[in-house]
Amino acid sequence: MKEHIVACVQFAIEPNNINLNIEKACTWLKLASKEYEAELIVFPETITTGFTPNIPVGEFYEMLEPVPGKHIMAIQKLAKELGVHVVFPLYERGKEYGQVLNSSVLIDDKGDVIGNYRKTHPFPTERLEGGGWTTPGSEVVVVDTKLGKIGMIICYDGDFPELSRVLALRGAEIITRPSALLRSFEIWEMTNKARAYDNHVYVLATNSVGADAGGNYYFGHSMIISPIAQTLALARGTEEIIAAKLAPEPIKYVSYGTKSPMIFDHLEDRNVKVYEGILSEGRSKFEPSKRINYKK
Repeated sequence: MKEHIVACVQFAIEPNNINLNIEKACTWLKLASKEYEAELIVFPETITTGFTPNIPVGEFYEMLEPVPGKHIMAIQKLAKELGVHVVFPLYERGKEYGQVLNSSVLIDDKGDVIGNYRKTHPFPTERLEGGGWTTPGSEVVVVDTKLGKIGMIICYDGDFPELSRVLALRGAEIITRPSALLRSFEIWEMTNKARAYDNHVYVLATNSVGADAGGNYYFGHSMIISPIAQTLALARGTEEIIAAKLAPEPIKYVSYGTKSPMIFDHLEDRNVKVYEGILSEGRSKFEPSKRINYKK
């Protein structure tokens, strides 16, 4: 991985006003590139519409475009003009009627789509078969770029350590986590830091701010976390850009501000013989208030 500056951009969208939100994203993208000199810029989850569409699935499907398609063209053009990489998350029209995918698109500095991750762990109320609107993806994505190897997750995916571990085992040095997270700040911070520290990766976690069409209000606080769980940048609960420079050798020392050497590697030090059954189905012994009865 080369040394470079990364940025998380959080701005309030106009619910379901796709064209306006794309225009806003272009404005913020220019700011992140020119004022912060960022080479990798990450937007929040479902930035073109907001997370909850609050309209019938068929109507929502008709609003969307496939990837590649016209809803990312302006960002592709601008990425090329600015010479930056962009993670641009949006709802994507699937191949079958009514199929909506919660996607995160990676665009390189030439304006090409070099990665498209579809959220593999939609939140229970988001899933089509749970009464929501989203169809889960089925593939992990790690993209080798000139900046480094970028693994991609979205929001609720970050609650599942197995997914980030797979990305790290496939060589990810950076994990991007665009989100529309409504749980507590403590959960947000803890899961971002855990995924970074577990896997010795940078985590670029960009959270939504403002309201969506469902009346949900998001708290922002995007953050950039180092592979030793240091917060390198932290946003407030408003429209904002944060940025940080990523060092190519971030685990030489056991903590920040010390020269004490780090002598462990969480990937190499695993005792894989004890993980039998890790891929089996399960459920907590404690009951939540409600279980969504969707198929697996």
